[in-house]
Amino acid sequence: EYPELSGLVLSLVDEKGNPQDGFLRLRDIYNLKLSAELVVLSACDTALGKDVKGEGLVGIVRGFMYAGAPRVVASLWKVDDDATAELMKQFYQRIFQGGLAPAAALREAQIAMWQQKQWRSPYYWAAFVLQGEWKWRM
Repeated sequence: EYPELSGLVLSLVDEKGNPQDGFLRLRDIYNLKLSAELVVLSACDTALGKDVKGEGLVGIVRGFMYAGAPRVVASLWKVDDDATAELMKQFYQRIFQGGLAPAAALREAQIAMWQQKQWRSPYYWAAFVLQGEWKWRM
């Protein structure tokens, strides 16, 4: 109901175990100055937002794009942890070892998941979408 309160939990303790504010809220994300070409939000429901009259869809993806990220990979529903770990492994391998652009890497990783009996259902691999610029400039 209040998209400005959404955010990410990074870590609630520091390297020594002391409590810290590990919340990265939407307002904090909007104030970042990112030079990253790609942000991957590998968690549940990260592509969802709230339709705000006069503003459109407001959510974490929009925050990262406003902060300078030209493309964001995010999920449309609650995802399975094991399947997501496998999908992300496949995705990053295709980018870093295969030299593919994120859009192509995500597509190939999703196809690879679909081809495995264990992960055939779209529930396991179809939640993740690339938003923003699909062309990759390296």
